Amino acid sequence: MWDNALPSFLIGLREGLEAGLIVSVLVATLVRSGHRSRLPHVWTGVLAAVGVSMGFGAVLTFTSAGLSGQAQEAFGGALSVVAVAFVTAMVFWMRRSARSFSGEIKEKVTAAVGMGSGVLVVTAFLAVGREGLETALFLWTTGQSAGESAGPLVGAGAGLLLAGAVCWGLYRRVLHLNLTRFFTLTGAALIVIASGVLGYGLRDLQEGGVLPGATTYAFDLSAGIDSGSWYATLLSGTLNLTPQMTWLQITAYGGYLAAVMTLFARGVRGADAPVAASPVAAPVPAAPPSAPVAEAVAPRPAVAEAFGSPPSVAPGRLLPRWVVPVAALAAPSLLAGVLVAVGDSRPASAATIAVSPAHCGKGFTAPRPGRQSFQVRNSGSRTVEAYLIDPATAAVYGEVEGIAPGTTRALIATIGGGSYAWRCVPTTGDAVTSAPVRVTGGGTVRAVLPVSERDLAAPLASYRGYVQKGLALLLARTRNLQGDIEAGRLGRARKDWLSAHEQYASLGAAYGTFGDFDAQINGTTAGLPGGVKDSGFTGFHRVEYGLWHGESADSLARAARRLTADVAALRKDFPHQDFDPADLPLRTHEILEGTLQHELTGATDYGSGTGLATAEANIKGTRELLGLLRPLVDKRDPKVSPAVDSWLRRTEQLVLSAGQEDGSWTPVGKLPATTRQRIDGAMGQLLEELAPIPDLLEIRKAA
Repeated sequence: MWDNALPSFLIGLREGLEAGLIVSVLVATLVRSGHRSRLPHVWTGVLAAVGVSMGFGAVLTFTSAGLSGQAQEAFGGALSVVAVAFVTAMVFWMRRSARSFSGEIKEKVTAAVGMGSGVLVVTAFLAVGREGLETALFLWTTGQSAGESAGPLVGAGAGLLLAGAVCWGLYRRVLHLNLTRFFTLTGAALIVIASGVLGYGLRDLQEGGVLPGATTYAFDLSAGIDSGSWYATLLSGTLNLTPQMTWLQITAYGGYLAAVMTLFARGVRGADAPVAASPVAAPVPAAPPSAPVAEAVAPRPAVAEAFGSPPSVAPGRLLPRWVVPVAALAAPSLLAGVLVAVGDSRPASAATIAVSPAHCGKGFTAPRPGRQSFQVRNSGSRTVEAYLIDPATAAVYGEVEGIAPGTTRALIATIGGGSYAWRCVPTTGDAVTSAPVRVTGGGTVRAVLPVSERDLAAPLASYRGYVQKGLALLLARTRNLQGDIEAGRLGRARKDWLSAHEQYASLGAAYGTFGDFDAQINGTTAGLPGGVKDSGFTGFHRVEYGLWHGESADSLARAARRLTADVAALRKDFPHQDFDPADLPLRTHEILEGTLQHELTGATDYGSGTGLATAEANIKGTRELLGLLRPLVDKRDPKVSPAVDSWLRRTEQLVLSAGQEDGSWTPVGKLPATTRQRIDGAMGQLLEELAPIPDLLEIRKAA
């Protein structure tokens, strides 16, 4: 883990020192001005800033965890680029402001003391909060590149501890540190590290499909360099240099490093003017023999101006000014090199597992029973999907999708007794399965049988037949509706409208295939500037609005004819439409999820008040689809179908009993609050029971 610790150590040390100096100035200013009683307000603001920073890191983590593999790559890559921008701005800001920020903070604190405790809390919060947010963002991005390694956490913790010790030493005047030189050295180091983070982020954006050139490599040394060797691991962990990099990575890496380092070096030369001209480090007259040694050392950092008179310090206790910055940079580097070199002698079972087609499962030995986190690394040149499987049945214990070349991801799985192997599936080419290993002991762990497109072929064919018959019936009912309107029988048209709309709703699983036809047949006014008067408002809801808002038969005839024509066109086109087999399991959940969001809120009611009727039709469509998929579901988890059936019946009974009164449907908005809550609660529980089905029947290439 130590190869990943250095970047986080530097950011923890530097940002921690910045925040620590700010807090030191806040405390010292209050103490010197006789407002020691206000110190709790400062600590309140500081703790609030720390809490917000930790919460920000948690938001990033949980947001990323909820995304797909490709979306995670894009999300992480975008934040890496943002982190580089923040770090770059921070480096230049501190180089420019190191000499004067003490005075600025003192002025803010003095003003805050006169305005009340709340203002003082906010001042401390804002002063420290910016540093905390920058630290959280940069540590998150470095943690992403390190996978499950604890290196970034250990490095950041060590850096923050050392920063706290340095700030205490400066405050107590037992330590002297040239802050300008320190921030210059660490700034140069962070620019080098940030160039690597930028390259890593752009690579993630390429793998996420945001940027092109994912397979256009500037060089590929993976055949000759072992990505698991100590030197490759050290370079990858500290500088994000990998044996395989794209042209975009190399161009961004070199361009950023050359441009930013040049500007930084020019600024440093400009800042190295004679000391007499500096507002920070004015020469201090030689002190008499009785003066404390710390008072006789020049130049003195600006932050010392706020610390007041120091306690007496015995001669010889001050460290040379170069010791701390050199030690801060050299010690972690040497320690990382030594520990990584020593760690390279670990057995293969503890090494990263290769999941490229050429080295599938390399480094994998029998794991211990229990919950395990495997580090899987793509050492090949093509993006792969990695599966931990039972080699006898191909059942899947865990999977990671979209592993880019040269990257490492974590796969977490629970291990029990049995056989295990890795299956590596590249984006192009044949899948490869590693040699199996046998695990003894541990309990029985259920794996998920993979589903292939062939498994879904029969349910898909049956469902296409169901939809084709349903469209024929739908066309007949829309023609009846059209005939009623053209004949002026609007009362009968309202009944025929409901019959036709329920028929369309029962075909819910096919919505994704209907494409533009769905917007024409069942679209709403969402996004239409003219609302119900917009010419783009067509289909069932356009006719519904007219029938229940007093429009004449003549004005509705055109909309009815358009609806019939669109249904006829859909029926003719449907046999030629592509239907993705993977959509079938998804629709078991999505149909009723849409029902909960739209029909049960009244959002799609344009006057008929028949949202519950549509909900009941959606339940029927879901039941039809579940019947086709039941054999596949029961084979993978026999407990799912009975629970789903029970909640389907319960939810349907609630909808029917609440919705129908004297042969008509009660609008959702007129239901008692308790009734709506029961229906929403039942529908929510039904969705919970349906949620495992898309995962159980997800098409996996491990099959």
